[in-house]
Amino acid sequence: MTNSIDSQGGNSSLTPFDKIKRTNASGNDYWSARDLASILGYTDYRNFETVLNKAKQACFNSGRRIDDHFGDITDMVDIGSGAVRPVKTVFLSRYACYLIIQNADPTKEVVALGQTYFAEQTRRQELSDAEVEAERRSLLRNELKVHNLKLAGTAKEAGVVTSLDYAIFQNHGYAGLYGGLEARDIHHKKGLKKGQQILDHMGSTELAANLFRATQTEEKIRREKIIGKREANNAHFEVGKKVRQTIKEIGGTFPENLPTATDLKKLGKKDKKALP
Repeated sequence: MTNSIDSQGGNSSLTPFDKIKRTNASGNDYWSARDLASILGYTDYRNFETVLNKAKQACFNSGRRIDDHFGDITDMVDIGSGAVRPVKTVFLSRYACYLIIQNADPTKEVVALGQTYFAEQTRRQELSDAEVEAERRSLLRNELKVHNLKLAGTAKEAGVVTSLDYAIFQNHGYAGLYGGLEARDIHHKKGLKKGQQILDHMGSTELAANLFRATQTEEKIRREKIIGKREANNAHFEVGKKVRQTIKEIGGTFPENLPTATDLKKLGKKDKKALP
């Protein structure tokens, strides 16, 4: 891991938080808890750990994984004359630093500075993450459109001919993946209004699960040369159920419990307005 202070230490315009900021090999910024404690005026790190623990609890209460933002690690620190010694610390994400600042002593001037700094930085990161998610959703949604057409063609060859046949066929796939819920049930559970499309309100994780369901069902029907509406429906249900089982095994969130995403058709305009 590379510390950004190495290349920026001589710039007097940097804030104290910029000067202790580090950057990993992936280009992501992070901070050491011991560096941050020093900047915030905690001469005894044990006192800072109380603030750190409050921040971890706040992270948990916000519904985020603590391990994604607080990484316990042994760091090497300089003790003079070129010697170093290992000390336990915590590597912190930008969001973790924001939570720590919110729980630190507000009477300290540097804490007030930190509240502004990390609030702005966290907001910018959230906007960046939102842009990445929107792009990912758009790509997956387009892929799903393509593969749904392929699936419809393959299902038709198997005997799923009419619009009603295909609606029933699709509901079998949804039921397998969504624990028995059909399209109407999902629409209701997601709180969608009449005319709103389920797929346009799925986040990237949910879209990916449905894309896998569609591609694997199409492959299964072709590979096994499935013929007949009942057989095709059963195949779709079984594939959806297998995808759901995989989600359970890896500790993921079932799709019906994932949050309802902003309408993908409107997201582009909304994000452009939100950018600073």
